[in-house]
Amino acid sequence: MNSSLISKIEKSRRYAEEPERVKFQSFVVQFQGNNDSYTTSMDGEEFSCTCHFFAVQGMGTCAHIMAMQRMLHDMLTEDQRAAGAPVTFSSF
Repeated sequence: MNSSLISKIEKSRRYAEEPERVKFQSFVVQFQGNNDSYTTSMDGEEFSCTCHFFAVQGMGTCAHIMAMQRMLHDMLTEDQRAAGAPVTFSSF
């Protein structure tokens, strides 16, 4: 195997162990909830979800968004982690 490729593979392993190196600017995901599948997205600091709770509550968040904020915690900015959150995760 090419030695330069080996060094890139090793570097990629180190990067993969440091998720804080990556900061999401936007994403669109399909989130499988308990009852249905929803499209959850983020653009900058704005989150959106196609679930009923997000549409009717007007709180700017839902279980799917909060789950994504937890899963991607290290890869979101502080503002993105707090966007739409009525409480901080450390409070429960």
